[in-house]
Amino acid sequence: MTSKDKHFLQKPGALIFCALICTALWGSAFPCIKVGYQLFHIAAADTASQMLFAGLRFFLAGVLTILIGSLQQRRFLRPRKTAIPKIFILCVFQTILQYMLFYISLAHTTGVKGSIINGTAVLFSLLVTCLVFRQERITNKKLLGCIIGFMGIIIVNLTGTGFTMEFSFLGEGFMILAALSNAFSNVFFKHFSDENPVMLSGYQFMVGGAVLAIYGTCTGGTLGGCSEGSLLAPILLLIYMALISAVAYSLWGLLLKYNPVSKVTVFGFTNQIFGVLLSALFLKETGTLGPQTFVALILVCIGIVFVNKGKK
Repeated sequence: MTSKDKHFLQKPGALIFCALICTALWGSAFPCIKVGYQLFHIAAADTASQMLFAGLRFFLAGVLTILIGSLQQRRFLRPRKTAIPKIFILCVFQTILQYMLFYISLAHTTGVKGSIINGTAVLFSLLVTCLVFRQERITNKKLLGCIIGFMGIIIVNLTGTGFTMEFSFLGEGFMILAALSNAFSNVFFKHFSDENPVMLSGYQFMVGGAVLAIYGTCTGGTLGGCSEGSLLAPILLLIYMALISAVAYSLWGLLLKYNPVSKVTVFGFTNQIFGVLLSALFLKETGTLGPQTFVALILVCIGIVFVNKGKK
């Protein structure tokens, strides 16, 4: 394929710009989740209510994704019969398994360790796409880039507290499985590139969100902010968080459709950077904003350069 034949999203500038939009949106989810827990009166250890909150967010994200995609294409996005099992596979790995494992893990490990381990999803994506699906080849530059980027994730989380060498299956073990589930979802998105990625994102969010919401409700989850006080702030926040998922995952799916998995997922290392920066900006968590954040940003950028220079 010549440079003239390249799709717009295959051009380096477009790839970088769109990928950073996605990761910036996901990074904004970190402070939004904390604000959401306050508005809906959800305790840090209340996994059931967190599942209900996440389920409603993702279900609404699915509705918005299908609505926006349908308006854009001037037709209702209806999945073909061949797409139904693909939607099911994606919702299992991307939404249901990943978030169930993620929230259970956070109740049994520190936020620092969880963030560091969750950063392994980029490494897992490289290994899964190269060794399991054989969509790409592992090269020294790709591997080195992932290692350097992962070092950035470690550094941005080393604030002096919350990191120990203890290991529990429900804590660190479940976080590793959540990262692995995320990696498989990225590779499956690429594997299912014959389908419309916006349609896949929308329906997998709706199904996965419904499952999480039902599970959260059945296990005693509640949203206290819905029954008292002003509803405007919680509703607006929920809509924004739904738009985060709708826009970011749809665009991410398009990037995976037209680019090698490793060249897209490596930008996932910037999630934590944006999360720290935006938390400092909106939640005034300036204690997390130190020299280590900027060192981490440099390492992440170096890692991205190495991966994107690696041969397919």
